[in-house]
Amino acid sequence: MPSDIDRKAWWILTASTLSFTICFAVWMLNGVLITFLVDHGIFKWGPSEMGWLIGIPVLTGAVFRLPLGVATDRWGGRLVNSVLLLVTAVPMFLLGSCNTYWQFFFASLGFGLAGSSFAVGIAYTSVWFPRRLQGTALGIFGSGNAGAALTVLIAPYLLGVFTAGGENPDGWRWLPRIYAGVLVVTAIVFLLTTTTRIAAGGGGRTLGQRLRPLASMRVWRFGLYYFFVFGGFVALAQWLVPYYVNAYGTTVVLAGILTAIFSFPSGVIRALGGWMSDRWGARPVLYWVFGTSIICCALLIVPQMDIHAPGSGVMARRAGVVSAVTANSIVVESDGFDPVTYEMSPKDGDLVSEVERRSGTLVFPRGMSWHEPTVDVGQQVGKKDLIARGITHIFFQANIWIFTALCFIIGSLMGIGKAAVYKHIPEYFPEDVGVAAGMVGVLGGLGGFALPVAFGYLLRGTGLWTTSWMFLLVVACICLLWMHRVVRRVTREHAPELLRRIE
Repeated sequence: MPSDIDRKAWWILTASTLSFTICFAVWMLNGVLITFLVDHGIFKWGPSEMGWLIGIPVLTGAVFRLPLGVATDRWGGRLVNSVLLLVTAVPMFLLGSCNTYWQFFFASLGFGLAGSSFAVGIAYTSVWFPRRLQGTALGIFGSGNAGAALTVLIAPYLLGVFTAGGENPDGWRWLPRIYAGVLVVTAIVFLLTTTTRIAAGGGGRTLGQRLRPLASMRVWRFGLYYFFVFGGFVALAQWLVPYYVNAYGTTVVLAGILTAIFSFPSGVIRALGGWMSDRWGARPVLYWVFGTSIICCALLIVPQMDIHAPGSGVMARRAGVVSAVTANSIVVESDGFDPVTYEMSPKDGDLVSEVERRSGTLVFPRGMSWHEPTVDVGQQVGKKDLIARGITHIFFQANIWIFTALCFIIGSLMGIGKAAVYKHIPEYFPEDVGVAAGMVGVLGGLGGFALPVAFGYLLRGTGLWTTSWMFLLVVACICLLWMHRVVRRVTREHAPELLRRIE
């Protein structure tokens, strides 16, 4: 039978996780809402404007993670989190009255405070659990990321109900108001059912002493890892909705369901990531996360394509006059030589039927090549003149179900990776969890803000939706290489003989 303090610790974990789930659902609202408003013609915003509105709440949540982490170390998570929930409810309610781009911009900037709840919850939860259980506890808390899945599943349905299937466009305004009400209720319940506890040494230090961990390069390295596993998750949890709508022609509701396949496991599996980090160590887990993510991103880089490109043509071996042109050959006669027959490959049907195009079930790329004559009977040709051009047709459907399966894998990897990164924090900074976790959260949150904006500009510049995966591939490679370099350096300093044996 657990002791009173054990029961209290598990309730604090439960309350913090539920509160974080609500905050994360609020934080991710714009990914669905903005896509819905543009898709239904209620507002006319381009890809870069959508990217800013989707990313701006994430910016607020990122920037305020550090000061709120410091505040939690000083006053405890019960008070800080309750105030945060109430303050966030105000701009969320006002979002329902917005009519212009800049009104949306500033309201989104305000309710983005919800994302800062992560730093509060990490610092508050960690003081209730011993070191041997912190990876598991923080992993369970981090499963509140599943709030993103709740929004992409529930919000499109509610928007359809409130707008009466598009007949009442202004009905969307009820959604942010309901979210605001949920925030207020959560704040009241959290304040009344939790207990204040502050980290050891958290009450009497100066601000300079509290911020000392920021001088450690380790904090910034962990921040880069979190930029990928958390920032990438936040960005994709919002970006995949317009991705599915535009690249695959789905409805917003179906896009929300498919996006939930990415975001829901990423949140839930974070608890498993915490257990794995406790069991095998955070660093081996991150090796696996980054390596597998690189493979998945590489597979997702290839876009949908329907390309007609120049292929291998037919050139005349000697000068002469064209005497015959058929679907399969060209005959060229030259003075003093026998006629030369050049074989051609005719086009044999269509590469892909209309039924196959609509089915969406093609898995592998298809290709075919053929020749088309460039000369007519009686035409004079010179040596090495092109007499039949080659045409290559390539079709790749980028099967939506395989795409979704790869997104599921990446989402799960990011969930595991988020827990592994935060397993490091209480181990290396036991008395400064709020500050270290806050700074790492800032960098991760900045990833969630910067990546949708970058994706928008890359899409506008290239016209390719898959440029988002190219960007994430580069970030994952940098994370893996930096971590490996640090491991080799530490091994060289502390176990040079072991490193020589490995090499």
